[in-house]
Amino acid sequence: MKMIGEAEAAWFALGMEELFIRPAARDDLAGIVSVYNEAVQDTAGTYDAEPHSLEERVAWFVRCEAKGYPILVEDAVRGWGSMSPFVERSGFRHTAICAVYVAEAARGHGLGTALLEALLAEAVKRGLHTVLAAIDVGNAASLRLHEKLGFSRVGTFREIGWKADRWHDVVYLQRMV
Repeated sequence: MKMIGEAEAAWFALGMEELFIRPAARDDLAGIVSVYNEAVQDTAGTYDAEPHSLEERVAWFVRCEAKGYPILVEDAVRGWGSMSPFVERSGFRHTAICAVYVAEAARGHGLGTALLEALLAEAVKRGLHTVLAAIDVGNAASLRLHEKLGFSRVGTFREIGWKADRWHDVVYLQRMV
């Protein structure tokens, strides 16, 4: 990963293409909503049942900004990632949970890896001690991605998510930074 000056953005090679991962701006929220809502409608990557509105994402963006948690996007907003507090208590202030979403058409080409690597770099800059991920047990690609980048499975919660008329198990993964 090559860091680019004060912008705190990074270039990643994706085959013949270069990816530019950067902090999200409000202008990116329509793209973020689009990628997220695809996951809402077509996957168990989130247990939200209803698509998010732009207004909901604006409020989320403001909360993340106020708390100093990063939201990163690939420049064309084919994917994005974020971190948020694991628990809103001071004793957990050094622990965050991450999320990465990639548009279906862009999956399998390294974009998720680039986003997660950039999030982990942000975790180090922020002095975090550990980063968690919560992933549907059936999301083999996401589990492989996180494990490839040093996350370890630390537990499985049985039947805690409800989506598509069935219960889902969630795997928790952890990486010390």
